[in-house]
Amino acid sequence: MSKAMIGYILSIAALIVAIWLGVSVGSVKVPISTLWDTGADAIATNIVWKIRMPRVVLAGLVGASLAIAGAAFQGLLKNPLADPYTLGVSSGASVGAVATLFFGISMPFLGIYTLPVFSMIGALVTMLLVISFAKLVDRAMKMETIILTGIIFSSFLGSVISLMIALTGEELRQIISWLLGSVSMRGWSFVQMALPFVVIGTLLLWLNRRELNAMLFGEERAKHLGVNVKKRKMMILIGGSMLTGTAVAVSGTIGFVGLVVPHMTRLLFGSDNRHVLPLSFINGAALLIICDLVSRTIISPTELPIGVITSFVGAPVFAYIFFRQRKKGGN
Repeated sequence: MSKAMIGYILSIAALIVAIWLGVSVGSVKVPISTLWDTGADAIATNIVWKIRMPRVVLAGLVGASLAIAGAAFQGLLKNPLADPYTLGVSSGASVGAVATLFFGISMPFLGIYTLPVFSMIGALVTMLLVISFAKLVDRAMKMETIILTGIIFSSFLGSVISLMIALTGEELRQIISWLLGSVSMRGWSFVQMALPFVVIGTLLLWLNRRELNAMLFGEERAKHLGVNVKKRKMMILIGGSMLTGTAVAVSGTIGFVGLVVPHMTRLLFGSDNRHVLPLSFINGAALLIICDLVSRTIISPTELPIGVITSFVGAPVFAYIFFRQRKKGGN
């Protein structure tokens, strides 16, 4: 049995366990059988279908989106430290979303999709600016240059967000609670808001899985293999930014998922993007469902922001990857 096949079996099993725990465990323990038992207690049924299941589904979509976007950015930039958080893409998406809330922007033809659309635009513009600036500074686009450029843009965009918060009146509580990162009390409407963009963004990345493999050998080699590099890069950037913007719009800023999951997937199951992308999607969903479960149960009845949990996991992994890359470069 191949590594990839083992990866699919383990990843799907982990996702099923995560969903089971996410639905069952909480201040009120509810059996998973409530999902299909028509004779179940009405209170238990309401807890499952109106509170926990939409929360689990939304956490899964957000985790999957950030993980597959991170895998695509890492493959495109040939950089294991690239992810929506470290590249500043999450900050760009946050600016787009906060600006929408701050100015009360509502496009009649977009309806409930106004927030994710503006968040996606912020993510895509930031991604393009980071890459353009990094290329301007260093034609070779070394790892350190890209990461430092991402940090510069994140800092600047963080200041823009802080300025809007300082000028905010009634929307302050809404913006602050959103920025902390959470999938609590979102409901099925947020799942409905996110799902179309997650599907489209994932398809865009999936359709470019072979091209990502070709670009691992360099852009010139990819061109010789018949890849339209410019077009494919733009499709990958749009897909990754769409997924990041959607995740940020419905859950706020949640860091390190797009860094940790693709890296661990490559480490365990190989670096073929035909498998890295779907495995990252599945594992990202499982990880964020578990992180959300921990955030709402570890100091129950108080809930921690989910970003706190992912940072506790992600920061040490980020340090390890960076140390490993520097050591490899030194040798």
